Amino acid sequence: MNYDDLADWQKRAADWARDYHAGLRDRPVRPNIAPGAFLSLIEAPVPEAPEPVETIFDDFTRLVPDAMTHWQHPRFFAYFPANAAPASMLAEQLANAMSAQAMLWQTAPAANEMEDLVIRWLRDGMGLPADFTGTIHDSATTATFSAVTTMRELALDHTGITQGLSGAPQLRIYASAQTHSSVDKAVRLSGIGQDNLVKVPTIPGHPTWSMDPDALDRLIREDIAAGRKPAGVVLCVGGTSIGACDDIAACIKVAHGHELTVHVDAAWAGSAMICEEFRHLWAGIEAADSIIFNPHKWLGAQFDCAVQFLRDPGPQIGAMGLRPEYLKTQGADEIVNYNEWTLPLGRRFRALKIWFLLRAEGLSGLRSHIRNHVAWSNEACDAIAALPGFDITTPPILSLFSFRYQDDAKTAELLERVNRDGRIYLTQTQHDGQFVIRVTVGQFNCTREDVMTIPAVLSELVKDL
Repeated sequence: MNYDDLADWQKRAADWARDYHAGLRDRPVRPNIAPGAFLSLIEAPVPEAPEPVETIFDDFTRLVPDAMTHWQHPRFFAYFPANAAPASMLAEQLANAMSAQAMLWQTAPAANEMEDLVIRWLRDGMGLPADFTGTIHDSATTATFSAVTTMRELALDHTGITQGLSGAPQLRIYASAQTHSSVDKAVRLSGIGQDNLVKVPTIPGHPTWSMDPDALDRLIREDIAAGRKPAGVVLCVGGTSIGACDDIAACIKVAHGHELTVHVDAAWAGSAMICEEFRHLWAGIEAADSIIFNPHKWLGAQFDCAVQFLRDPGPQIGAMGLRPEYLKTQGADEIVNYNEWTLPLGRRFRALKIWFLLRAEGLSGLRSHIRNHVAWSNEACDAIAALPGFDITTPPILSLFSFRYQDDAKTAELLERVNRDGRIYLTQTQHDGQFVIRVTVGQFNCTREDVMTIPAVLSELVKDL
């Protein structure tokens, strides 16, 4: 294939993409196939001779889509969305065409400087203070790992990166049990250790299941008295399981009272903060040291795209950065190289899709999407609550709620029926010791009719359960 061939095939791929999205409602959201079934269709020795692109493309269209879970399906209500606006898809095609390795300013000046701009655009659009800066990671897991590693180094006076952790104090990280498993992964891989992640109880009866700031204070004091060294606190806004939101202001006050760094995981819910009426869910956020949110979850920026805001990037650069001679830009020692803010050296041109997205949709258009999703989620929740045998186990926080049907066994069987049926896609979690089903509304092209399909399908599928 040469570049002339590429141009022809890109046109054909664009036509396929248009038809694919136009026909998504006619497909099951999740394929009803067994593990290994797809592999059996493509199993073959490694190709020795070239094959015609026509053959490869036809095999793709014939085999791959029917073996995919369709994340852009308008009735995808599982996990969190990974929605992608058309403008973001276009930007990704252009970024892929250039195939830049944006690890340094000099390897991709436009990518570097556009990243600075879109971070400021997002910061301002979400109502954050002007002293926040930031960078774009691949995912919230990487950002949280970077933040926890920074906490480790601040607690050890930046000796961990040189001397290791042997002989170091026993470090402690504090987080609510409602935080994402990426926090657990961060404490494991940073060398702090799973046993040193302290899960702080939530406030009984709290409407958003906030971490208890009094319990946080008590646990920190107990660790200090026992000779352990507190290193930092991770809070959540819009936790993955049920959308839990910590009392950010009260918890930060406790953490900063003990001179601890605070990282806030708002991976999903952060996108909603472009709407001023939802900002009460993270009141006090201006005092945070680090914030992560994923525009690829609910803002329409194609995966992967995770934005970390930092009040002062210096400590994180000190913990994560490395600049050997071959990565220096001659005559520009003070230039920003975003690879020093994160784990990978290699970096994609992720800022381009945010730049396209914000210009093509505007904050007003994106706010309309989010407001609709929240309103439709509440409407669907009310409709499910009215069905016989159904209980709402957690009411909507933004566009996420959970429910169950009679008992654990029937709830699990209902979920299996729903996902085999294919018209909608839902997933589960555990809450208060019960098996419950989550609903998250957030697909970029979903409609009210799509969302109201949820109670309709549930009502139909429980008839003989």
